Amino acid sequence: MSETQISRGSVAAGRIGRPDQLTVLGFVTDAASETVLRDGLNDLGQNGIPNTADIRRGTVKAAIAAMMRMAAPQILVVDIAGDDRPLQSLVELCDVIEPSVNVLVLGDIDDVELYRSINRRIGAVDYIFKPITREMVARYFAALITNDVHIGDSTRGGRVIAITGARGGVGASTIASALAWFLGVDSNRHTLLLDADPFIGAASDLFGVTSQPALRDFLADPLDHGQEAILAAAVAVQNRLYVLDSPPDPGANPNAIAGNARRIIDAVRFRFNFVIVDLPFLPIASQRELLELTHHRVIVLDPSVAALRDTLRLLAIPNNPGQPQRPTIVLNHEGRPGGLKRKPIEEALKRKVDIAIPELPKCFASLTASGKFSGVGKGALARVIHDLSREVGFEPGRKP
Repeated sequence: MSETQISRGSVAAGRIGRPDQLTVLGFVTDAASETVLRDGLNDLGQNGIPNTADIRRGTVKAAIAAMMRMAAPQILVVDIAGDDRPLQSLVELCDVIEPSVNVLVLGDIDDVELYRSINRRIGAVDYIFKPITREMVARYFAALITNDVHIGDSTRGGRVIAITGARGGVGASTIASALAWFLGVDSNRHTLLLDADPFIGAASDLFGVTSQPALRDFLADPLDHGQEAILAAAVAVQNRLYVLDSPPDPGANPNAIAGNARRIIDAVRFRFNFVIVDLPFLPIASQRELLELTHHRVIVLDPSVAALRDTLRLLAIPNNPGQPQRPTIVLNHEGRPGGLKRKPIEEALKRKVDIAIPELPKCFASLTASGKFSGVGKGALARVIHDLSREVGFEPGRKP
């Protein structure tokens, strides 16, 4: 193995692309990966990370043939799924590409030794398990395209996900709770549900817990609370799910101090794999500060004209540099009698709905007679929440 092959990843990290250089050249073996790559790279372009991409259907051998006659791209994506000699194919690829090319390898085999070989021996930047998602494209490609270390640094620690209802009553709090339960209880990931509604938070009632001190106390207190104090206020629910919220108080006066929201997020995201923020869009400074600190935004609407109008307003809020992925749109109560159909909703939004939850009377039957949340079950809701979890960055384990 040549020294050039071994050092490719470290050399590529500091490279500067040529003005006429293709940003991404990809060879994938399935239609789903091809579509996700195109959509994800388009998201990056719309969010201020311009790129040029050429995504094709093909194997590593097709990539080798192309690289023997094409100029080197900044990033080369190859797919080893179905290749009976993946390492040998990648070695052959190394012989025909420039050492500065960032190589990302896709595959469907979960094997530690294969991962190490691809990264250490071949020199690829990373090995990504399929199926891939738009979140993966944003996470892996944004820093590589821009050579911006700050984008990479912003992904350190847990994923911070903001779930915002287009307006009250669309089901955003229930979806946030279901997602947090799936991640923290069913999937055994360290998960915090941060209920940021200072007036009528749903987490206390849904899970039967109360945080002391409350989240709004941390936001309004001029004292610089340490990480231990903030983490101590998170209340355990079950397994690895915790909640940090404020008891319902419609008469509260949320007078948050600038910078306190950042201190809270900085404390919790290095303790939890996922921080699910149930974030109503309120004219409060702390709400906007929390929104700017999240890695990904999820907007929930129902099939009403009012919710559609407010969704358009939320989509008009620009993403910050740490949010390279476009917001995920969740349509709740799809098919509700008298509601808007999905097609006119998508036409008005000028984009597809990412997740749709059907109007089913028993879809949220996980609320027991006592009113306490007891899981997402195994029906339609569970399937939707699993899809949403992958959309926001959850990668379930795979068998070798």
